[in-house]
Amino acid sequence: MPGNKIARVTEDVHRELSSILREVKDPRVKGCLLSIVRAEVTNDLSYCTVYVSTMEGLERTKEAVQGLKSASGYMRRELGHRLKLRHVPELIFKPTDSIEYGASISRMLHDLDIPEAEPEEGEEL
Repeated sequence: MPGNKIARVTEDVHRELSSILREVKDPRVKGCLLSIVRAEVTNDLSYCTVYVSTMEGLERTKEAVQGLKSASGYMRRELGHRLKLRHVPELIFKPTDSIEYGASISRMLHDLDIPEAEPEEGEEL
């Protein structure tokens, strides 16, 4: 049963951080399309590793992570108010390029010239 609580808290933290992210006024964070890819909370709820990504690439994500680190106190306080946790986990932000990677895979698949199969007689679309 304890694993279920950790999973629920992790999901709640992910959801609330996504909404708190829109309220951060740091220009390094505000000027890009930033997304929280994944959040992982430790078993003792002392740390939360948050993986973030941008469409602009890994270098832009690293710059945004610096802004998030400077705003982590505000974000942690807001998280405590919204979730009513006894102990709010310390936020650790890590940059990742998963959104950019996914977009490049999508572009490569779109650029492939795969002829569509012709429907056979008696077959409908």
